[in-house]
Order: sequence, then structure tokens, then C-alpha cells
Amino acid sequence: MARGWKVVIDSENAQEQAEFWAAALEYRVEDQSPLVARLRAAGQLPDEAIVEHRGRLAFRGFAAVRHPDDPFDEESDVGLGRRLLFQEVPERKTVKNRLHLDIHSGPGERERTVERLEARGARRVREEDQGPAGHWWVMLDPEGNEFCVS
Repeated sequence: MARGWKVVIDSENAQEQAEFWAAALEYRVEDQSPLVARLRAAGQLPDEAIVEHRGRLAFRGFAAVRHPDDPFDEESDVGLGRRLLFQEVPERKTVKNRLHLDIHSGPGERERTVERLEARGARRVREEDQGPAGHWWVMLDPEGNEFCVS
């Protein structure tokens, strides 16, 4: 039987990274504020485990994005399909990623996609043109994680 999965990404600011990647992938930031409020009201979640971000309650140190067409839990808004979870860690990124995401733009849309992501804080590193094997930009997200746009 195939297994469900999510990619977990260490970050300095989980909420901001979730917003960047939701925009980059055209995903949805999970809104877990009803779940957080319910757990808080029941005394199961202390105030120090909660943060407010853009008017929503969230779990401190965690944020996630999900594909808008995949199934999700209606009570928690947690995605049950393609999902990225950002978790805050105390150390900064120091070396090259061993895993990265490739964003596939539509035909003729690579440059527009790169410019859209730059407007959200991404940076170009280098352009790669491998002829028939592909043509892409290596980029860095706002926290310096490598990804590619093809």
C-alpha cells in the first residue's frame, strides 16, 4: 500500500516561509485557527504554544501549506495529500540543501514565474541551460533554501 507523506522544512520563521511557498506553488496556507482556538478553550494548549499571524491563531513554530485540490480534514484544515510543513529551528541554514523542490512553470512562463518569486523575496543564483535535458533557474527562497524554476 502506498504511504502518505509530507516534506518537513526547517525554518527561521515558519509562518513567513509557508506564505512564500503557498504563493510559489499556488497552494493554500492551512488555517488551523479553529483547531488552535478549540484546544486553547479546552485547556489543552497553553498560550505559549500559540502565535497570532495576520489575524489567525496558529501553532507557535509550525505552519503548513497544502495543494488546493487534495483532500483535507475539515475540522483542522490539515492536508491529507501533497503538503509542506515548516518547523522553526534555532540554527540557521549553513550548507547546500540535499533535497530541493523544482517548480514547473507553464510553456513560456519561466521568466514570469521567476520574476513573481523575486517579488516575494526569492533570489536568482544561476541559469542552467542543458539543451534537451532542460532549462531552469536555480534560486534561493527568502531563508536561503535552494529551489529551481523550469
